[in-house]
Amino acid sequence: MKKTVLVTGAAGFIGMHLCRALLERGLEVIGIDNLNDYYDPKLKLARLKQLEGRPGFRFLKLDISNTNETSELFRSYKFDRVAHLAAQVGVRYSVKNPHSYISSNILGFTNILEGCRHSGVKHLVYASSSSVYGLNAKMPFSTEDKTDQPVSLYGATKKANELMAHSYSHLYGLPTTGLRFFTVYGPWGRPDMAPMLFADAISSGKTLDVFNNGEMKRDFTYVGDVVESLVRILDIIPSASGKVPFEVYNIGNHTPVELMTFIKTLEDALEKKAKLYFLPMQPGDMTATYADVSALEKATGFTPKTSLKEGISKFIQWYRER
Repeated sequence: MKKTVLVTGAAGFIGMHLCRALLERGLEVIGIDNLNDYYDPKLKLARLKQLEGRPGFRFLKLDISNTNETSELFRSYKFDRVAHLAAQVGVRYSVKNPHSYISSNILGFTNILEGCRHSGVKHLVYASSSSVYGLNAKMPFSTEDKTDQPVSLYGATKKANELMAHSYSHLYGLPTTGLRFFTVYGPWGRPDMAPMLFADAISSGKTLDVFNNGEMKRDFTYVGDVVESLVRILDIIPSASGKVPFEVYNIGNHTPVELMTFIKTLEDALEKKAKLYFLPMQPGDMTATYADVSALEKATGFTPKTSLKEGISKFIQWYRER
């Protein structure tokens, strides 16, 4: 009997790529998504078309913040593993609309935890974020560092997810692994993130807003490396022998890039210069991110390694062909 994996946020950027990778391995995949309008749902539907008709895939429109619907999902299907990627995302949006983060990232995550707890799921892998590091000034960010000073509500909800997962691992023996993603980019990326925003502005000749006067660094991580990490981690169940079956890993390229270097790489790929407008720091933003991935490498034998030039080339190829 084939193993069945639940992927929440299946119409999302990482979710679609993960579903495709799991299907290529011959697994059964149930994908769920509420298809909300945080950004244009047409992109989400276009991603789902990449999965439609593939053997072993089934999509259900479902909102994880709906307790009854989520409970029924776990009663109706037997999931071997769960990849929980659904969330209200975006650092800056959390300043404007905090309630959506509590609904999806706190209530929704509680519903997923309860579903896993009561249905015998062998491993829950969930999306955390580099945003949990907040005011931490030590570089590179290590999973051993304190993460109790987030600078955005989004980061706070992701830290809360890690604490909630630990409590379920401790109380009920539910194996959980949190993944702190670092600035993921690539084909089918979100339109609210820098790669798409910058590519749109450069291509159309519009002025590009550059915050903190360009004095920012990000550990840009190619989506293919993120998915490879996810697939490997889903296969590794935290051991309960002598400790709580709970783990957290950084998923980053361990190579922070200056924002202006990132813009130059996009300019080169698009063969067009950007018009820049420099602005002060935005509330909730972090000046730099940099992942220590030694724990990930030790656990999986894999380290994200796609260079920015290679990753941007693949992104721009998709951007032009979409």
